[in-house]
Amino acid sequence: MAKNDHYSLKPILRENAQWNVIYGGRNNGKTYAVHEYAIERYYKTGEQMALIRRWNDDFVGARSVTMFANQVINGNGKNNVARITGGEWDGITNSGKRWFLTRGSGDNKVVDEKPFCIGFSITAMEHDKSTAYPQITTILFDEFISKTVYLQDEFSLLTNVLQTIIRDRTNVRIFMLGNTINKYCPYFNEMGLTRAKTMPEGTIDVYTYGASDMRVAVERTASRVSKSADAYFAFDNPKLEMVRGASAWEIDIYPHCPCRFAPKDIAFIFFIRFDGELMQCEIVTLPDATFLYIHDKTTPLQNPKTDLIYDLDAADISPNVRRNIFSCVDTIDSKIKRYFVMGKVFYQDNTVGDRIKNYMLRCGVKMK
Repeated sequence: MAKNDHYSLKPILRENAQWNVIYGGRNNGKTYAVHEYAIERYYKTGEQMALIRRWNDDFVGARSVTMFANQVINGNGKNNVARITGGEWDGITNSGKRWFLTRGSGDNKVVDEKPFCIGFSITAMEHDKSTAYPQITTILFDEFISKTVYLQDEFSLLTNVLQTIIRDRTNVRIFMLGNTINKYCPYFNEMGLTRAKTMPEGTIDVYTYGASDMRVAVERTASRVSKSADAYFAFDNPKLEMVRGASAWEIDIYPHCPCRFAPKDIAFIFFIRFDGELMQCEIVTLPDATFLYIHDKTTPLQNPKTDLIYDLDAADISPNVRRNIFSCVDTIDSKIKRYFVMGKVFYQDNTVGDRIKNYMLRCGVKMK
């Protein structure tokens, strides 16, 4: 996708993959393209789409009503539904988690007899298990990358939803769409997408899995930078790159070390391992202050059998290896927790801060 062009599915569809993971900057047309694809398939073949979201609240009220609004009036003021159907249908309405094509309005409004799209929420998966969906061949999980929180064991829950829909069929194509708001997305690890965080913009990567026929195509979309946004969002703030249309990973701003200190000022060292990265955490004690400083650990651990290590993915029974930093079992845990509670934690850079924030979120704690 060239800069300033709307996103097109054509390149990734050529990979003929069952899974299509697409992520990039906001407002470049990822969701619009998949909605358009699904409506076209429904009109030509009668095949339906499943729309998956994380929360049931995503299908409540105005959110549900406006889910496909840009297909009726798109960014150019055109009716995409009428274009796709040659004027046979010109609108979309919903009833609960089902969306139907319509034409006309008021007393003359006609609603299609079957939905082109059915909604599913991961949190309500138990309610959908007893129903078959043989006409669903397109599945869209939108906003799979979260800025704040994921469900516990979310990937497993998602695959249960997918199994309910797919069952024994092989004609289903899955799309997962996300914005580059958080590079520490558990789906990348769960699905073995080892290169996803560092992919160049505008490229597609394909993963295969041993002797299996499964293919996962991963696309990081190119930036669609809008100069018109400069009139409102030209502040020198890296958080606004996503608003301006850039595809760079969004990183928050975190407090950096406020003063100099010497090795003799380090009272205690421990480590946090997260997303394959190891960070060194130093409790610094000065005559008039104490704080926690965290930076990347670029050399191997010298004492892996005795150093205190926090690692949510650890499968280690050693007493020095622990999982959740907020699940206190002794005095040192409590002291470490206090630095986070009091906001006395400083970081080498914003990347380290973002990594720790995501570790804390997985621990079930929001950083202040």
